[in-house]
Amino acid sequence: MRWRLIVAAAVALVCSSSAIRADVPAPPFLMRSFVVNMTNVSVPRGNAGVMEIRITGWSPAATRQRPKGRLRLPNWQGPDPQNYRLGWDIQYAALSKLEDGGDRIVIATDRHMSFMEVRERPRSYDYPFTLIEIHIPKEGKGEGRAFGATQIQFDKKKNQIVLEQYSAGELRLNEITVEAQK
Repeated sequence: MRWRLIVAAAVALVCSSSAIRADVPAPPFLMRSFVVNMTNVSVPRGNAGVMEIRITGWSPAATRQRPKGRLRLPNWQGPDPQNYRLGWDIQYAALSKLEDGGDRIVIATDRHMSFMEVRERPRSYDYPFTLIEIHIPKEGKGEGRAFGATQIQFDKKKNQIVLEQYSAGELRLNEITVEAQK
């Protein structure tokens, strides 16, 4: 099964409340969001739930080797052969300011690929990562998009990654809250 279907199925979790912050705190911090699958593909375990993202640091331009946090689906229901309850490492995390004064977070992590995808090598095989872009406004809860197997671009003027067609994300992250951690 393709990664985005697995993630869409995996987000059948129960939403919990947390403090709302007007700005992103220094790492480490935890983000929680209500996630909705925006594809038209039927998913056996449901198509909405909660995702937790823990950011432990930002990726400096010179070093990208160490994980920058974890992404997990703690209330995954049923068999968990990919260990979604335990989560997986975030390979890249970057913070930048939005024009309205809010914050933009871009996260990259490995994308699980099925044996069939690895063997057949369709076009999606060329994109072995999942990208998440989150916008946190100055006040209130944020929103974001998650993309599996999507093209990325690099904006040289802003010196940052730009996701192709942000508005058309496969998974929508709504009601994102940020909670400082110790």
